[in-house]
Amino acid sequence: MHVDPRGQRFGAALTSAVLVVVLITGSGPLLAVQAAVFAAGALLGLRFAPYGWLYKVAVRPRIGPPAETEPEAPPRFAQGVGLAFALAGVAGFGFGITWLGLGATALALAAAFLNAAFGFCLGCETYLLVRRITTKSHSDREVPV
Repeated sequence: MHVDPRGQRFGAALTSAVLVVVLITGSGPLLAVQAAVFAAGALLGLRFAPYGWLYKVAVRPRIGPPAETEPEAPPRFAQGVGLAFALAGVAGFGFGITWLGLGATALALAAAFLNAAFGFCLGCETYLLVRRITTKSHSDREVPV
């Protein structure tokens, strides 16, 4: 499956806004909602993610189809990374370890903002790097017949 990269930037902008509010308010419950958004994208696929659905319904009809698409796997992996940071933040806020909640939220915000503002998906790049390393690692182990 392929996705519209503009939708990823739209989702990253909404995520950035939510995470800024979390940092300002220290709201663990709001971060838990964002974690659920990340979980939907990572576990069910980007077409089932709330921000992806909003983009498809409200934004894309106004701007038309994309000039190019990208594979779903890298941004879906990025959603999983966001989920991990959000869960760490929720745990931090929930257990009264405020620095963990704020730190995990700030790191997730940095990644989301890079995508929203500059189109640089840190999680996607990490996915591609891991794929290159594991593919090279597997090909090095092959024994010619």
